[in-house]
Amino acid sequence: MKRKTIYSIIAILILVGIYGYNYYLDHKVQQSLYDQGAATKTDTNTFFLPTSTTGQIIHHDGYSLSYHEAYEQAEWVAYELKASHVTSSNFKRPYFEVDKAVKTKSAHWKNYKKSGYTRGHLCPAGDRKYSKEAHDETFLTSNISPQSGDFNGGVWNRLEQKVRYWAKRNDGVFVVTGGVLKKGLPTIGDERVAIPSHFYKILVNYNNGDPKMLAFLIPHKDSKKPLYSFVVSTDSIEALTGIDFFPQLEDTIEDELEASSNYKNWSF
Repeated sequence: MKRKTIYSIIAILILVGIYGYNYYLDHKVQQSLYDQGAATKTDTNTFFLPTSTTGQIIHHDGYSLSYHEAYEQAEWVAYELKASHVTSSNFKRPYFEVDKAVKTKSAHWKNYKKSGYTRGHLCPAGDRKYSKEAHDETFLTSNISPQSGDFNGGVWNRLEQKVRYWAKRNDGVFVVTGGVLKKGLPTIGDERVAIPSHFYKILVNYNNGDPKMLAFLIPHKDSKKPLYSFVVSTDSIEALTGIDFFPQLEDTIEDELEASSNYKNWSF
């Protein structure tokens, strides 16, 4: 065998070895991130977590989510918003990054480029300003969903600001947010990220002996209507999504709270 051929074979073997080693490292990093997510984080109260229709629940330090690969986004994102979390800190916006803790890989941010849709946060960066790490973590692509600019900056932004008001007023609330995902939705990008027709947000105040719940279902378009006009029962959102939102609550309390669309005990 000619020396040149031997060198070529050696070079190929070295390249294969490097590729295999890098793949192994990437897999180990991803598995490590996923395994870390199995542990409860400081600001993730698993008692209030919904069920997952996909079985892929990811725990980050500041929020948890259930990723739905078929729609390339989270079916829900859940987190506790304490009064102390609501601050006026102003951190520089980081770049969006793919969430390596998602085993099926979260959609790339480039799917949104020139799509006509913004990268809408489900856990808002404004709710995680208590530290730079928590703020930057909201820029993982598993935490975003396609939203039109007027919706994201309009009625949805009004609701996000109101949630922060309620968190301060009630000494903290637990929040669950997502888009209503179903077959036949329009999509964007090469990975076919679904565009929800509606978004929901559910709040629970469980800080004293009088628990209360408030649920919103908002069509994916801007609106000048008052926020209370979008209040619905949690039961109705469960019927749309197939998600059981608060299975750990005692049954009689869960049934009563989820059936109600009364907003009179919340200050609008």
